[in-house]
Amino acid sequence: MKKLLYIISLALALGACTDNFEETNTNPYEITGESLKQDFNDVGAFFPNMLKNLYGIQIDHNLTNDSFARHLATPTPFVGGVNNTTYYLRWNRYWTVQYDNVIKPANQAIDIATANDNQIFIEWANLIKILSIQRLTVYYGPVIYTEFGLGKTGEYDSEPVLYNALFADLDRIIGVFMANADKPDITAFDASYGGDLAQWAKLANSIRLRLAIRIAKVDPALAKAQGEKAIADPAGLITTNGDNFYINGYGQKYHPAVICFEWNDTRMSASMESILGGYEDPRVSAFFEPVSDMSLVSDHPDFPYKGIRNGANLGAKDARIPFSTINLDFNDPAKVTQRKFFSADETHFLLAEAALRGWAGAGDAGMLYEAGVRTSFELWGIGGVDDYLANDTGIPLDYDDPAASGDVNDFVNRITTTVAWDEAADNETKLEKIITQKWIAAYTDSMEPWVDHRRTGYPKLPYNYQNDSNSDWGIIPADDFLRRMTFINGQRENSPEAVADATTKLGGPDEIGTRLWWDTGGPNF
Repeated sequence: MKKLLYIISLALALGACTDNFEETNTNPYEITGESLKQDFNDVGAFFPNMLKNLYGIQIDHNLTNDSFARHLATPTPFVGGVNNTTYYLRWNRYWTVQYDNVIKPANQAIDIATANDNQIFIEWANLIKILSIQRLTVYYGPVIYTEFGLGKTGEYDSEPVLYNALFADLDRIIGVFMANADKPDITAFDASYGGDLAQWAKLANSIRLRLAIRIAKVDPALAKAQGEKAIADPAGLITTNGDNFYINGYGQKYHPAVICFEWNDTRMSASMESILGGYEDPRVSAFFEPVSDMSLVSDHPDFPYKGIRNGANLGAKDARIPFSTINLDFNDPAKVTQRKFFSADETHFLLAEAALRGWAGAGDAGMLYEAGVRTSFELWGIGGVDDYLANDTGIPLDYDDPAASGDVNDFVNRITTTVAWDEAADNETKLEKIITQKWIAAYTDSMEPWVDHRRTGYPKLPYNYQNDSNSDWGIIPADDFLRRMTFINGQRENSPEAVADATTKLGGPDEIGTRLWWDTGGPNF
C-alpha cells in the first residue's frame, strides 16, 4: 500500500506543470520574508533585546551610578580597593553597551520599518533610542545622536543641540502614537504595555517633563516651554502606578539580585541606612533585609539595618558581607521579573519642582510632594504614609561603620530637613524635601537620582571617605563628588578628532570633575 501511494505521488509530481515548479518546491514550514512582514517579525524581533539592554550590568550601574547616587554600596575592595567607587576609573563601558545593543539595532529596525512604510515601528525605535540617549548623556555629556548612522565620522552633539533634538523627536513620536493608538502592530513584541501606543505616548511625554526639569537651571526658558507642553499635552503623564513603565527581563534574573546574592558584591548603602533610619521610613522593609547580627546596629537597635559607606576604605570583603542585602524578594523570579524605568512617583516630584519654578498647570507643590510619597508607598505595598508625612522632627542618622576601627568610614549626617511639608519654608528648603523624597522613591533605578544630586546638591549626601582621584582621570576635591564619566578609550583611540571636538563642546577637560551642561553649580532659584 505504501509503495502504491508513493508511485501515485511521484506520477502526480512528474505530471505537474513546470510553471508552478517554484511554488511546488517551497518548504511550507519555512518562514518567508513575506510572512515575516505580515506579522511584523522582520522588524519587531529587534525590540525585546533593545529594551532589555537599556540596563547594563554590574560595572555599568552598580559600580557607577548606584554608588555615585549612594543607593547601593559594595563590600568588595576591587583592584586593591582603588576603583570607580573611590573615584579612580577602572570600568567605563556603558557607552558600548548602549550603542552596540540599543542604538545600532534601533537604526536597523528603522531601516526595515522605513522600507515597509511602517511609521509606528519607526517611531517606537526612535523612542527607544531616546530612552537610551537620555541616560547615556548623563554619563558623558556630549554624545553621538543626530548624526549617528549617517556614514560620517560620528560627530558628537553638544548638550544644547542634543536636548533640542530630543524635544523635537518626542513631538513627532507622540503625534504618531496618538494618531495610531488603536493599531495593534507592536503588541506581540511589547512586554511593557501590551501594544498600547497611548501608554507609550504617555511615557514619551513623561520623559519630556523629566528632560525639561533636568535643564531648568541652565536654560530656564526652554525648560519652562517644554515642561508646560508636557503638562498640557493630551497624551498625559504617568501619574498612577498602573501607568508605570517596566522593562521585562525576558528570562534573565533581576541583575542586582545576582550581584547581591550570588556574588556578594553589593549591599545597602550607608546613606540609605542614615536617611531611611532617621526618617523612620517603613519602605526599608521592602527595600532591604535586616541584619541577623544585632551587634552591627548597636547605635540604633530599633532599626536593624546596616549599610556600607560609598567610597569606603574596605579591607577584607568578608567584613561587610553580614550587612543588609537587598530584599530577598528580588532574588525570586516569580516575584520580581521586571525593572522599573519610570514610575508615577517621579512625575509627582517633577511636577512639584515645576510648581516651585512657576510653570503653568503644574499644580500645588505641597500636594504634589505628598502625592509622590503616597504613590511610592503604594508601589511598594507599604502602609503608614500619613504618619510618615506628618514627621516634622526626624532627621537622618549619623553613620558608624562597625567593621572599621575608630572613625574610619564614619560620617556626620548633613541633612537637616524633615519629611513634613512646610508651606512657610523658602523654595530651597522645599526643593530639598522634594529631591530627598524623590531620591528614596527612585530605589532600584539610581540614574536620575545621580542627575538630581549633581544639578541641585540634594540630598546632602556624604562625601567619599577614600578619594583616589588623580591627574589620570581628573581630581575631585574632598568636599565634592564625581561629576561624569570620561569618554571611553575606544572612542579616544578610534575617533580622536571626534573626541577632541566633543571635549570642546563639553566646556572643560575630558575628566571626571568637569560639570555637564545642566550641572551649573549655581543656586537652584
